[in-house]
Amino acid sequence: MLICEELFLLLRRDDGKPESAMAHRGYGLAAAIVTDLVVAERITLSDDKDPRMTVLVPGPVGHPALDAAMARLEQKDGKKLSSLVTDGKLAVEREVAVALEAAGTIDIEEKRALGLVPEKYPVRDPEPERRVRERLRAVLLGSTPTPADASLLCILQGLEVAPKVLEDESGALGRKDLKRRIAEISTDVVAGEAVAKAVAAMNVAMMTAVVVPIVVTSGN
Repeated sequence: MLICEELFLLLRRDDGKPESAMAHRGYGLAAAIVTDLVVAERITLSDDKDPRMTVLVPGPVGHPALDAAMARLEQKDGKKLSSLVTDGKLAVEREVAVALEAAGTIDIEEKRALGLVPEKYPVRDPEPERRVRERLRAVLLGSTPTPADASLLCILQGLEVAPKVLEDESGALGRKDLKRRIAEISTDVVAGEAVAKAVAAMNVAMMTAVVVPIVVTSGN
């Protein structure tokens, strides 16, 4: 599965509702999409502190979510990562859901009551998410992380939901220890230079995207 598909499953309960009222859930999905496209070598990030994105190979990828994201990123060529993470048009949740439905992982329950009852995505096959959680549990206990593992953990930490979403997987790790372990994992990822750089940059971008609006709001 793609990183964005795995994140989608982690952020939703089996009944298809979000794990919690995550105001910034879309930031996480956009970050996952960008990382998927770096892994696929369709885009790359510069070495700047706030990296700029460059499209390497334009056009469709062959996955509904990545195709929609590529169309948007081709319009945003050269833009900073911080602006991409907060770009709502990159949080292509519906397209991710369509792909997961086609794979038999979830069902899509359409909006009801003139849109007052939102669309839901109940799980049809729990095995894919179970495998993701087992993988993350092993990584938190010391296994070597893949780019997907590091990305998922950094995004969950950036959204400030890692302790809740990974309550069972984190075992005896307290909130501070879990945060420290995820920081270690973000630097230990075994991957090519471009992907490792993307994971590290995404970690910073996610934290900035979530924390800055909170600080601004509290200061008003």
